[in-house]
Amino acid sequence: MNFDRSLLPGGIRLLAERTLLAYDGDPAQGFGQLHFTCNSSQNPATGQCPTADTGENGSYVSRIQLQFTELRSGMVTSLAVEGYLERADSGLVCHNYWQFDRRPLWTSYSTPCPRTPASGTAASLFISDAELSRLVAGRWVGRLELTLRSSAASRVASFDFNFQITITDYDAVSIYFPEFPQTTPNVDLNLSYDPLAQTVGGRKPLDMCLYDGLGSQSEYLGLTVTDTSGRPPGPLGYSLWHDDGGSSDDQRLDYMIELEHAGVRRRMANGVEEQLRGIDTAKLRLVLLPGMTQPVFCVPTPLLLTTPRVPITEQRAGGYEGQLKVELRLPTTRP
Repeated sequence: MNFDRSLLPGGIRLLAERTLLAYDGDPAQGFGQLHFTCNSSQNPATGQCPTADTGENGSYVSRIQLQFTELRSGMVTSLAVEGYLERADSGLVCHNYWQFDRRPLWTSYSTPCPRTPASGTAASLFISDAELSRLVAGRWVGRLELTLRSSAASRVASFDFNFQITITDYDAVSIYFPEFPQTTPNVDLNLSYDPLAQTVGGRKPLDMCLYDGLGSQSEYLGLTVTDTSGRPPGPLGYSLWHDDGGSSDDQRLDYMIELEHAGVRRRMANGVEEQLRGIDTAKLRLVLLPGMTQPVFCVPTPLLLTTPRVPITEQRAGGYEGQLKVELRLPTTRP
């Protein structure tokens, strides 16, 4: 199944409410004591719950912890599969056929009724939206394996459920700067003065990570860096301008921007989109994006801002600043 985190599907019903597992008017068949068991009471790989009949006289909704794995990143998360049993009597002496209590999935217990004991069992099994909301964007798989048993612990049937869930989160598509997690980046270009050569220049690495809202599985990501300082930049594509607001050459410091992706550094031309491919095989980083409660994987794409050294005598003394806009575009075709 596919859905976006902005519109959850209303849960997943594995067994519709009061799905009849078995019924026979003869209580001796044992269908009134049917119950489920898991393969393990410790490991949620295929469902974690009791491996034998508990026989408990309980009335509550059961929770089976089930492991889901995101294929791209290998991230593992356990969700609760909820469910319960309902018993059907062989007559109307004690109930209107259906007993009142919802029993745990793993108990053979039924409410005693002297003349018409339980002769059948129904089950309900589901994953709620509250649980599904714990899965971040990506392609998730899981497998639930349950064994249906009689009161004598003999195996009656196997219930196996395979999950393949593709989740998107396009409302959360982000360009993330780890140095500035909650604010607009205000970057110092690390300009320094060389007293021997009497030049000024510098290099500033800027950590950046791209989140595509699909668990980093897009065909490509389109990235554009644009100088938005309001004046035509110099020949390197990007410029800082003196605080006085002039536009002469001695009031402009030029710099260039390079982006690293898949081990290759590429020059970013001003206002020109660079398509980054191989996203589905790129190295990932686990981050907690602003406004999100669960960590997600993004693609590291660090920037390097380089200001070539220029003679200090050619520049007007004072402060310089500029503005950049970084834009991320996703492919038109989406899952």
